[in-house]
This record gives sequence, C-alpha cells and structure tokens, in this order.
Amino acid sequence: MGEILVEVATDQPFGHGVPAQLGISGDALNVAAAAASAGATVGLLAVLTDDDLGQAIAARIAELGISTDLLKFRKGQQGVYLVHSDPHGEREFSYARSGSVGSTLGPDDVEPHVFAAAGAVVAGGIACAISATSRAAVVKAASLAKRFVFDPNYRPRLTSVEDATAALTELAPQAFLVTPSFPGETDALLGAGTAEEAAAKLRSLGTANVAVTCGAKGVQLEADGVSAWIPAIPAPAVVDQTGAGDAFVGTLTARLVLGDDFPTAARYGAAASSLVVGGKGGTGLIPTFEQTRAHAAGSLEGTAPSNA
Repeated sequence: MGEILVEVATDQPFGHGVPAQLGISGDALNVAAAAASAGATVGLLAVLTDDDLGQAIAARIAELGISTDLLKFRKGQQGVYLVHSDPHGEREFSYARSGSVGSTLGPDDVEPHVFAAAGAVVAGGIACAISATSRAAVVKAASLAKRFVFDPNYRPRLTSVEDATAALTELAPQAFLVTPSFPGETDALLGAGTAEEAAAKLRSLGTANVAVTCGAKGVQLEADGVSAWIPAIPAPAVVDQTGAGDAFVGTLTARLVLGDDFPTAARYGAAASSLVVGGKGGTGLIPTFEQTRAHAAGSLEGTAPSNA
C-alpha cells in the first residue's frame, strides 16, 4: 500500500530539451512488483487519477503481475518525480507530489477482510509521511495484518525526524518485520550506532524480525533464534539504483510468506536488489525468480564487518 508516482528519468543534468524516459514507480509499486516476481500473489492499494493517466498506470501495474482489484480512482493530480542518474547510478530527485491524489489514501480504503486475510501487508514511512489520512490507513492496516512489514524509508524532504521516529515507534510493536537502513535511518530514527544496536532496539519494541540493510556491504538479520549476516551480492551492472531497497523488501517478504526461512529469504532479497540496479527506473528491470535464485547462488555466508 502507498503512493504511485509517474517517473521522468534522465542520465543527463536537468535542463530544457533533455531527453527523458517516462515510467511508473514509487516505493509501493516497486515492492509489489518484486513480491509478485518472487512468486507471491500480490494486490496493491493505491489511489490513482480517474483519467487516461490513471488507467495507463493501472495497465502497467497489471503488466507487472499485480492485481488491480484494490486500486481506487479519484479526481486529482498524480504525483510526479524527476530523477537524474549519473554513470555510477547515484540519483538526484525533484518531486511534484504535494496534495497528490495518492495522498488521499485513508482508513476507509483499507478493507478489513482483505487485509486480515493477506499473508503479509507491506507499508512504508513514505505512506506515513505524505498525509495524515495515509498514515492513519497504515496504522489501520498494521492492526489488521497477520504479518505487518514496515520499511521506515525516511525522507527528510517529506517529514521531520521527529514524525518519522514517532511513526516507527508506533508501528514497530505490531510489526512482523522492519527493514531500516544503516547508518542513515538507524542513526536518525533509533539513535543506534551499529546495525546490531538498531536491531536490538526494534526487537525491544516488539518487532519479531529485523533486517538492517547496510548498503553495498550486506544485511544484518535478527529474530528469535536468528542472528545472521547476509553479504551483499555484487551487481552485474549498475545503471540506476532506484528501487533496489524496495526490491529487497518485496522479495524478502514474498519468500517469507511462501515458506523460506529468514536467512534464505534475505539472500534472495539481496540478489534481487543487486539485479534491479541494472535497469533504468524503479521498475525498469524486475528479475524473474529464476534469475534471482541463480544470482543468489553467488551469495556466501560471512561475518559482519566490524563497522556494521
């Protein structure tokens, strides 16, 4: 659940006449696409414009193997972002999303029987940040879900550190899985200097499983009976890093629901995130699960580096 955005991407500096590629993205869509590709049956709750653009976005969602049954269509403006990626895949964003139709998502859009029946419900800090009603929808979903997955996805341009911390603190006790990133989110939202400290704090709040993503180094996992370091898998190509973290969350969640153990599911998540950076845009390259599984075969268990 969350906001869908129109993506305008270029590998050149922003400017008049610069060629760009139009795409559909947003953290919720990226997560859903990865989960569907990883073998799960996936629905997406989001609000789209009730016009040709909204229908085109819905068609793309369906192309990615995601059910459109939960989509809502309303009058309003679709959120848009422009992104420039340099030759190393590093990105610079410019957003036009204030008051978007996606931010009208609210508790009444969360259907109790659907959310209670789902194997997992995934939401993020962005959905909490874009409006009070959207945050209330996330809180309602968390109360209904049998497995609630929360990606803090802290964005200083969207929310204050105080509000982001409050959302995480409120939702962590209900979470089956939380996936903060180190060091940015763990430091800002949890006051933790290491991945292990961040995981311990979330576990003390009641979170069942924690996966702390440490960028190109790997992922620290903590749960009952599990403390494991999952090394990152080198990317075959780096074109655009948009959606890499979302691919990890979507793949990890799908594989957990489908019965994989925590470390195995996380290795698949790491493999998927390594592959998606080879495409342009959040859903420019969604690997099949066969491709992800083959890529994960290059993952070897190791020991967390001392600065993780």
